[in-house]
Amino acid sequence: MMFEFEKIVTFPFKFTIPSLTQQFIENNSIYSYRLKFIKRFLYLILKNQKHLETIKILPKHDRILWINISAPSLGDTLMDLSSREMLRGRKVDLFTDKNNAELFINDFLFEKVFTEINQVDEFKYDLVIIDSYSTRSIKVKNNIAYKTPYVGMFGFYNGPEVNRVLFSFHQMNNLLGYVKSFDEINKLAKTSISISKKDQEIIKNLKLPSNFIAIAIGGEWSYRTYIKWDQVIEKLISQDKNVNIVLVGSQNAVDFSTRILENFSSYNIVSCISKFSFVQTTEIIRKAQILICCDGGLMHSANAVKTPIVPLFAGLTEQMQLTKLVMAFSLFDSKNVNNILVKDVLIKFNEAAIYVDNHP
Repeated sequence: MMFEFEKIVTFPFKFTIPSLTQQFIENNSIYSYRLKFIKRFLYLILKNQKHLETIKILPKHDRILWINISAPSLGDTLMDLSSREMLRGRKVDLFTDKNNAELFINDFLFEKVFTEINQVDEFKYDLVIIDSYSTRSIKVKNNIAYKTPYVGMFGFYNGPEVNRVLFSFHQMNNLLGYVKSFDEINKLAKTSISISKKDQEIIKNLKLPSNFIAIAIGGEWSYRTYIKWDQVIEKLISQDKNVNIVLVGSQNAVDFSTRILENFSSYNIVSCISKFSFVQTTEIIRKAQILICCDGGLMHSANAVKTPIVPLFAGLTEQMQLTKLVMAFSLFDSKNVNNILVKDVLIKFNEAAIYVDNHP
């Protein structure tokens, strides 16, 4: 066990991707992250699971259950499960939190989505994929499929921030036996969402303009919640009084959207705030020419449907959140997105608009 402590801060695959590993090591005691490893290692032994760990997904592993309950948000879940693309051709089910389940009900890969342990037939699986070796995830695996072999995605890796999409793809590539090169993975890596015909029809019936800009407002974290969208909208209108704008977001954006609609009542602004599911909102974003947003779940949904984005980042840079397949015109502040100037948002938007005009 002593030689495995570094698994907390070491990638389980052979390639290097953007991460804050060095900062994590510098800011944390070596004993603190080794203690995390010991706790998880001993819990695997306590639950009689350590001997079932394997390091490869083999051709014989046709029927797979993927346990994903560690991701705290919709955006993290989209990133962590992005590499499911590489499991096409196998029969894969998902066990996840209730809040995240709706993302995958009509998924291209997952045949069934479970949120309760008693829904799962443990004897039908050849292999379990576990998101991480957290005690919560191991407990769920132990209760669902006690005797089934498993592989880990994050495994013991715990603590350092990392580009989660690239981590997911490179680890899946590792588990599959490096079936693709480093460059091939980087050209493949992005989030994905399946949108049902029913959801597409619901958004079609909204009769949104054929050309519009989507702006995602609101947010859960103050340092990643931009409060100057009304100023951005004012500038957009000053450039083009006929511009069509659709506001998207969740319940935390309702009050702000109401103020925007009141202040710009004579212009072409539609609010879809807290009116549709996450997947339906993704369909709205898919129809948009550009999404202007802060780092968050809707940014990752835009990446899934290939809508160009003007994202505002704080703390984590675009290299930590995006991949090469994403068409982004990014802005960054080390501490708070509200330090980003409105004029700079407009500059990036205009760059994105030129790109869209040249790549219809």
